Amino acid sequence: MASPQRTRCQWATQSALEMAYHDTEWGVPSRDDRHLFEMLLLEGAQAGLSWDTILRKREAYRKAFARFDPAKVARFDRARCASLMQDPGIVRNRQKIEAAVINAQKYQDVQAEHGTFAAYIWQFVDGEPVRNAWKTLREVPAETETSRLMSKELQRRGFKFVGPTICYAFMQAVGLVNDHVVRCFRRGQV
Repeated sequence: MASPQRTRCQWATQSALEMAYHDTEWGVPSRDDRHLFEMLLLEGAQAGLSWDTILRKREAYRKAFARFDPAKVARFDRARCASLMQDPGIVRNRQKIEAAVINAQKYQDVQAEHGTFAAYIWQFVDGEPVRNAWKTLREVPAETETSRLMSKELQRRGFKFVGPTICYAFMQAVGLVNDHVVRCFRRGQV
């Protein structure tokens, strides 16, 4: 359980859900393809919204998007996408829903080419997390040269909702970068 007394990154202090996510998952290096797909889909869904909103909808997303199985999501047809537009548990944005299906298809292409999506995505940081030493949240960039390159490459492959800011948030979430601020208790743990 998240302790409100701990010093943590400022963005993760508004709700117990944010604190728990920050304290157990955010920034932990992940090489699990299903988890990577989940975070790529959720980061795209978050565009223009708060992360807390997405966290509150995460379980509904798991149900709606076949527990983030890219092979199943890749087969969603127009009827399935239309039914998702009626699901109040997720962000009902047609472009984001259709992007999830396209991204699942492209995700599988990357897996076929590289063996795993993890093998592909970790190349952007030479296989090791980038460890930053930000003192305050204001210092943390919204995007970096690496996230711009990742965005460009994913877009070239046909992925949607993978702009440089989304890519950087994805990198933070799955531990390609450690952006826990210096005073955060999690910084040294991940």
